[in-house]
Amino acid sequence: MWIFISVISYFINAGVYVSDKFLLSKKFHSSIAYAFYVGIWSIFNFTLLIFDPWVPSVGELILDLLAGALFFAAMVVWYKALHQSEATRVVPVVGALTPIFSFILSFLFLGEDLSERQFLAFLILIIGGILISVKETRFNNIKKVYYRVKYLIGKFTGEMHAQYRPMRRLLTNSIISAFCFASYYVLMKFIYNIEPFVGGFVWSRLGTFICVLIILLIPEWRQMIVNQQKGKRTPKNLFFFLTIRFMAAMAFIMLNWAISRGNVAVINSLQGTQYIFLFLLVLIISSRFPKILKEEVGGGVLLQKIMGIVLISLGLYIFIS
Repeated sequence: MWIFISVISYFINAGVYVSDKFLLSKKFHSSIAYAFYVGIWSIFNFTLLIFDPWVPSVGELILDLLAGALFFAAMVVWYKALHQSEATRVVPVVGALTPIFSFILSFLFLGEDLSERQFLAFLILIIGGILISVKETRFNNIKKVYYRVKYLIGKFTGEMHAQYRPMRRLLTNSIISAFCFASYYVLMKFIYNIEPFVGGFVWSRLGTFICVLIILLIPEWRQMIVNQQKGKRTPKNLFFFLTIRFMAAMAFIMLNWAISRGNVAVINSLQGTQYIFLFLLVLIISSRFPKILKEEVGGGVLLQKIMGIVLISLGLYIFIS
């Protein structure tokens, strides 16, 4: 059941991510400002306590607040990466790294392990996600990619040619975001093991809300938020934003419920299904908004995408069967 719920949440998230890219490209020009407007709604999760009232101890509250802070940090870096690059490039990079980090952290701190069959499916899903996202697959590009990666590793902390800086920013933001997301998921799994689901989820949202308030204490960031608000919002845009946030909240709750019931690494590896949904959505929308979303399907790219979809489907089948 938790596998099915995970897949549904990833389907919703694919649409949310595409919408986020549209908003960040046209409506919002600051990841800090966007994270503020997303995180500010966290306080409304307290209404869920009506259905299951619960108050944590001091130690439990500290864990909950830390989890919320981790999520907010991941969200800021995530939106920064999404703003600077294409959705079909950022999402797969973070999606590939998050389950790897989750597997390591859950093994070290939760004692969770994968069976041989699950580990095989885990690898298949990650490989499928890479195939459905990487664009440069022609043989004559392999050497170019190799030297680019080698150069990035060697010069990561030093001077770098201007043409490689966007890629360095993408990798840096993606790695940090993936690690923060993985840390959040593993910590939430631990919280759900000792706290009721609704209580643990709601009180962790308080940590996110506190981080949102801290942003207002930093003059430069506060000014970004104020400037973003001036003349940028119309009732139509606001309705679109609120609709996306509602859908994101539903997917987020579903994903957290799945985490409370299943294996963290397995659930994160199922993000491969999200790549399929993302690819199909971008393929449709790019025909209308090519400047915002663009997907290449010429040459061998389409075959590569199909191979990725087949592998992701195979990995999902192995998990379910």
